[in-house]
Amino acid sequence: MGHLAGKDIFRKLGKKMDGMELRAPWNDKLHAILKELYSEDEAEVVVKMPYGLTTYEELVRITGYEDLRLRHLLDSLTSKGLVVDLCINEVFRYAPSPMAVGIFEYTMMRMGPEAKTKEWAKLFHDYMLADGSFFAANIGKDDRVSIMRALPYEEALKPGDYVEVLDYEKASALIDANDSFAIGLCSCRHEMLHLGEKRCDVPLDTCTQFGRAADFMVRNGLSKRVSKSEMQESFARSREMGLVMAADNVQRNMKFVCHCCGCCCNVLRALTKYGYPHVMVTSNYIAAIDEENCNGCGRCAAACPIEAIAMAKEEGEGIKCPRTPHVDTGICLGCGVCALKCAKGACKLEKRAERVLHPESTFERVILQSLEKGTLQNQIFSNPNRIDQRFLAAMVGAFLRLPVVKRALMSEALRSNFLNTLRQGVRRQGKAWILDM
Repeated sequence: MGHLAGKDIFRKLGKKMDGMELRAPWNDKLHAILKELYSEDEAEVVVKMPYGLTTYEELVRITGYEDLRLRHLLDSLTSKGLVVDLCINEVFRYAPSPMAVGIFEYTMMRMGPEAKTKEWAKLFHDYMLADGSFFAANIGKDDRVSIMRALPYEEALKPGDYVEVLDYEKASALIDANDSFAIGLCSCRHEMLHLGEKRCDVPLDTCTQFGRAADFMVRNGLSKRVSKSEMQESFARSREMGLVMAADNVQRNMKFVCHCCGCCCNVLRALTKYGYPHVMVTSNYIAAIDEENCNGCGRCAAACPIEAIAMAKEEGEGIKCPRTPHVDTGICLGCGVCALKCAKGACKLEKRAERVLHPESTFERVILQSLEKGTLQNQIFSNPNRIDQRFLAAMVGAFLRLPVVKRALMSEALRSNFLNTLRQGVRRQGKAWILDM
C-alpha cells in the first residue's frame, strides 16, 4: 500500500506541474524525475500549495502542517530549487517551480557531493529532448509567448537603428538598472558535460541572474554573488565567444540572461535538431546582408549557432562575389552573433517589419503564456485545496481553452483590455505587488 500511495502522490505532483504556465506532460520519464527529486512529503506539500506566490502563514493554514515540519520541508524544497522563495516588501512568499525555467535549471545548477548530476542529466535529457513530448506540448505553431527571448548585441545593430533601440533590448541597460548580481552553472552545458556530449570550450559558469532572482539563487546556494564589474566581464566574454544571449522574456525587471551555444543549449537544439522555430522569441531585429560590401568569406554563416545563414553560389556575368550569405528569416533570432564576426561590416541587424510581442512584466508573461497553454484558470483560481476554486477553475478553463476565445484574447484588439481587467482584479485583492514582479 505504501508503494501505491507514493506513486499516487507523484502522479498528483505531475498533474500540478502540468497545470503551470509551462506544461509538463505525464509519462514514465516525468514520474522518474519527480520520484528522484522529491520525497513523498515534499511532493505532498507542493501538491497542496497554491500556484501563485503565498506567504508562510497562508501555507500553514492551507496545508495543515505543523510549523516546524513545514519549515523543514520548505527549507529542503527551496535549497533544491523545487520551490521558489522570494522576499517581496520584506515578506517571504513561496511558489512551486515550473519545469522550466525552474526545476531543470536549478537541479542542474546544484553542486556538492550529494549532487547526482550524471543521473539527473540522463533523466532530464530523456524527458525534455529524447522523448519529444515536452517541447511538443509547449511550442505550438501559433504560440507567440515564450519564457526566453533573444537579446541583440548592441554592436551588431545598424548605426541608424541603434539610436532607437529600447533599454530592455540592451544588455548594458539591464546591468546598469540592477545592483544585485549572481552567476551560476549553465544547466544545459552541465547536462551535456555529464552526458559526454559537450563539444565546446565554453566555461560552465555562464548563467547570470539579477535582482530578486539573484538573491534567491545566492540564498539557496545555486549561484554565487558577483559585482557589477564581474557581470560586465561575463557579458564581454560571451561576446568574444559568440554566444547567444537569451533573456527573460519581459521588458521590466528581467531576472536572468542565459549565454547559449548551439551545441549545448536545449532551447537552441530544440530549434535546430527538433524543428521548433518558436521555442525562443526573436528580438525586434533581424540579420541583413549588404551585398555591396560582402566578400563572401562565410564567417557569418559559420558563426550562426542555429544555422540560419547559408552560403549560396552565385553565377553569371557581373557577379561580384561567387558566394553570398542568405538569411533564413523564418528562424533568425536577431541575436547579432553573425554580425560580430563580419570583418567588412556587411552583416548587421536591422529592424523587423513588425515588432515582436515582448510582455511588459512577469505578471503579463505568465498570464499570456498560461492562456496559450490552456492553464490560465490555475493562475486566476490558484488554490487547488478549495472545492469552489477547483469548480470555477474547471468551468473557466473549459471556456478559455476554446480556440476562438484564445485567439480573441491574444489579439491586438483585445489583449490590452484583457490584461488591464486582470490587473484591476489583482489590485482589488490587495496584491498589487504582483504587478511589479
